[in-house]
Amino acid sequence: MTRGESGAQGLRIVIVGATGNVGTSVLQALGDDPRITSVLGLARRVPDWTPPKTTWASTDVGDEAAGAHLAGHFRGADAVIHLAWLFQPTHDPVTTWRTNVLGSVRVFEAAAQAEVPALVYASSVGAYSPGPKDRPVDESWPTHGWPEAAYTREKAYLERTLDAFESTHPSMRVVRLRPAFIFKRESASEQRRLFAGPLVPGSLVRPSLLPVVPDLPGLRFQALHAADAGEAYRLAATQQVRGAFNLAAEPEVNARLLAELLSAKVVRVPAAPVRASLAAAWRLHLVPASPNLFDAVLRLPIMDASRAREELGWQPRYTAEEALREFLSGLREGSGAPTAPLTPRARGGRFGELATGVGRRA
Repeated sequence: MTRGESGAQGLRIVIVGATGNVGTSVLQALGDDPRITSVLGLARRVPDWTPPKTTWASTDVGDEAAGAHLAGHFRGADAVIHLAWLFQPTHDPVTTWRTNVLGSVRVFEAAAQAEVPALVYASSVGAYSPGPKDRPVDESWPTHGWPEAAYTREKAYLERTLDAFESTHPSMRVVRLRPAFIFKRESASEQRRLFAGPLVPGSLVRPSLLPVVPDLPGLRFQALHAADAGEAYRLAATQQVRGAFNLAAEPEVNARLLAELLSAKVVRVPAAPVRASLAAAWRLHLVPASPNLFDAVLRLPIMDASRAREELGWQPRYTAEEALREFLSGLREGSGAPTAPLTPRARGGRFGELATGVGRRA
């Protein structure tokens, strides 16, 4: 029984990184749970938007002084959900390491200092070592990531960090959620900025404007809707479960499904020239996504999400196709939400994005 369940006040949950694609959906899921009476959202930039039961505080886990503040925010919480992650600058992996790895360690240590009963951490399919595309793997698959990509390298390192953390804090319930790619309409503008950059128009993904979809070797991945990810985090924070859980919806996404969504034709293309073009564009700061991340995506295993269904009680409401269809619609419409990460138009518009160096600065 958690502290909130044993008293009359209900559950108190703290979310670190509450304003992004997943965080906003977690807030909505927690707000719908009658057992939860208080949610504290932590973010670098506090939004004007305030969902039910939520209060806000500003913090930057990448700041070396953040540890003491985090422990104060966590004290009295029934669970801490750690979502904060910096995807850019892709040309400066030291900066992302300081926020993503060292910042996460600060969160873990602060949760232990505040004696929080449960820690729910946002791992990723990207933490997994390269794996098969013809059969699903469960949570026992090695989590060494793809060493050349900063994102997968950082996710893998934190898996080892949590292994050590759990051994020294056995009384804390630690849950690692490893979701596939997460989409929703409101995340479209943010994800376009993070991975495609300012030179890619959202209208380009309109059916009839993209005549072909390249069928690359290894282009087979999984996806889920952000609302279903939010529900998984709610379940992990409020139920007595431990360990890792894969999260993915059906069906698996391949070139044929993408072509159907875009009314396009499938054309078999070798990966080498696509990678070379991406690498050149990245070096010239024309796109923010690095070629090493491209390599990692083509090597991701297909995950078996049956443990989440059986032990967590998680059942996705949206198919992967529905999540992608909604995202593509949001991309065409320039959709977003009233938080800094999800804003439909960044400061200065696309010229402002160009001014940041496209992958050079956050």
